[in-house]
Amino acid sequence: MILPPPSALTGLDCPECGQSLPPDQLHTFCTACRSPLLARYDLEAVRQTASPSIIARRPRGLWRWAELLPVRQPQHRLSLGEGDTPVLALPRLGSMLDLPNLFVKDESVQATGSFKARGLAVAVSRAVELGVREFSIPTAGNAGGALAAYAAYAGGAYAGVQAHIFAPRDTPAPILAEIRSHGADLHLVDGLISDAARQALEAAATAAAIDETAVWFDVSTFKEPYRVEGKKTMGFELAEAFGGHPGSLDLPDVILYPTGGGTGLVGMWKAFDELEALGWIRSGRRPRMVSVQAAGCAPVVRAFQAGARRIDPWPKAHTLAAGLRVPAPFADRLIMEVLYASHGTALAVSDDEIMAAQAELARCEGILAAPEGAATLAALRRLLPTGWIKPGEKIVLFNTGAGLKYIS
Repeated sequence: MILPPPSALTGLDCPECGQSLPPDQLHTFCTACRSPLLARYDLEAVRQTASPSIIARRPRGLWRWAELLPVRQPQHRLSLGEGDTPVLALPRLGSMLDLPNLFVKDESVQATGSFKARGLAVAVSRAVELGVREFSIPTAGNAGGALAAYAAYAGGAYAGVQAHIFAPRDTPAPILAEIRSHGADLHLVDGLISDAARQALEAAATAAAIDETAVWFDVSTFKEPYRVEGKKTMGFELAEAFGGHPGSLDLPDVILYPTGGGTGLVGMWKAFDELEALGWIRSGRRPRMVSVQAAGCAPVVRAFQAGARRIDPWPKAHTLAAGLRVPAPFADRLIMEVLYASHGTALAVSDDEIMAAQAELARCEGILAAPEGAATLAALRRLLPTGWIKPGEKIVLFNTGAGLKYIS
């Protein structure tokens, strides 16, 4: 009998003040400096028992990377089939743009129709392992759908699991229907995700005042340590896709990533750190990371253009790409660090450009991308005349969700 691999988790670290916290207690973020906490692993132990070829032979899915994920006991590793999404060549667009090595990492085929499944699968799994039974999240849409699904699934094994979800009233109707279908406690909010976050905190405090045992655990972006661990598996999978043969790892030259809260951007960079420390990728072989935002909500782009390390809130945020309508990302320091360390860039595209790119992807490649994913193609078109991208480079666009979820 082959035993499931154990997690090599050893601690939680604050990347700002260096504080270390024990991993087997429930934590949120570093209260001393309001920074996300990042999981640390015993990479030497991983190196002794695992390798890229061993991991490649395991059953497909996110949990085949179990040593580098935080859930201790295999029975707590919830799965709806997330992970191992395809990296697809884009031959027609590549020919049109003179980019022979153009690809898309298509997250639309995830269990809940978006990349949010990765982060919530791991966050909910780890939280229930640590005793959590009630969850709260403010969401632009897809994260709420994913939490609702994993909470419903967890409810089959753990009594009393409940998700309290706070979403802007103008969240796409199919996503709201998805949340309701899973039996979540849905609250519609007038305003943006920041307004939803405020109401979620108030509702959690009210619930605790009525019943001190009613603790709603906040799994909003970077307010707990483990969603980023699920998202980092996108980086592991890219390394496999560009490795040339099973068991070898390599990375593309450029990644264009739609950035709202930035979990995937930070998570993939963390994955590359871990792979390099393990000796599984060449030292210094990193992609240039491109943060793509909407013109109506571009706080990362503004900070990058100013050479800043912190991000100021964006006033009156508006865009049809709901996942990009995040006026003040909590992990601002980590997002900016990735862009600078990777020699990357950040740029914003208009809603008109997003819609045109969405139609182009659908017509040319048969991919009906979410608006957030389509934004990466629009950004690529913006970058090409500048010479920042070279024709022979391996370029990956991220489609973060299914376009069908945005049709009302």
